[in-house]
Amino acid sequence: MGGVRVATWNVNSAKAREPRLLGWLDERAPDVVCLQETKLSDEAFEETFGAALAERGYEVAHHGEGRWNGVALLSRVGLEDVVNGLPGAPGFPHQEARAVSATCGDLRVTSVYVPNGRDREDPHYAYKLEWLGVLRDMVEAGDPSSTIVAGDFNIAPADLDVYSVEAFAESTHVTAPERDALAAIEKTGLHDVIRDRWVDVPAFTYWDYRGGAFHQDRGMRIDLVLAGAPVAERRAAAWVDRLARKGTGPSDHAPVIVDLDTAPDGDIGPVVPPPSMGANRGRSRKKA
Repeated sequence: MGGVRVATWNVNSAKAREPRLLGWLDERAPDVVCLQETKLSDEAFEETFGAALAERGYEVAHHGEGRWNGVALLSRVGLEDVVNGLPGAPGFPHQEARAVSATCGDLRVTSVYVPNGRDREDPHYAYKLEWLGVLRDMVEAGDPSSTIVAGDFNIAPADLDVYSVEAFAESTHVTAPERDALAAIEKTGLHDVIRDRWVDVPAFTYWDYRGGAFHQDRGMRIDLVLAGAPVAERRAAAWVDRLARKGTGPSDHAPVIVDLDTAPDGDIGPVVPPPSMGANRGRSRKKA
């Protein structure tokens, strides 16, 4: 399959982001979209977006639970063999709507919303690590060569992926166990597509709403597209759509876009448009 645009976006409430999401789909025309934090039940998502997405040629797999979490896959290249959740995943206390997988054309795509972890001493942190272990097992049991796992991982893979190492010294998202769990997933054969293209350049995807963090580029890179080597080798462009974080009523995350085989907008990036000012040493922390 050629010319496929894959994107992931934590919309932080699909209902609140409805006009922005639909407008973004029209502007960027992705073929496969992974959404996180839809915060809608399956019925409410269909009621709100079903007709509009069908008009745009998307098939939909949504796995939701109402006020919290919620993930979706939108595809214009086919949607088959849908699996809701991670088989065998832990709960908190019940299994949450944090993953949905489907075959989209020649790709096996999983949209993930990894648990936040909250605090190192919080039970949610252990839950996060266990959940990541089950995700690793699922990827390894499948065919990593055709796999894409994309979404909000709630982990900054390296120090380059936070605006200030000092600001996150006592935080989750950057701890060694979290990074090791992410590295274990990649060791199944997956590549961090943005980082492979932009080796030593910051490419933040999340900025706190508070304290002017976005305008001062005090961000984190926690939204990732991981792909098996044969898929990653098809990369024609990989970039963060920072424009979608601007304006009125945005999500606190920006979409990540990966073009396979062809790049309609050219090999742009890593962040479009680039920030107008560099990161400062202030403190910003994600709370989700």
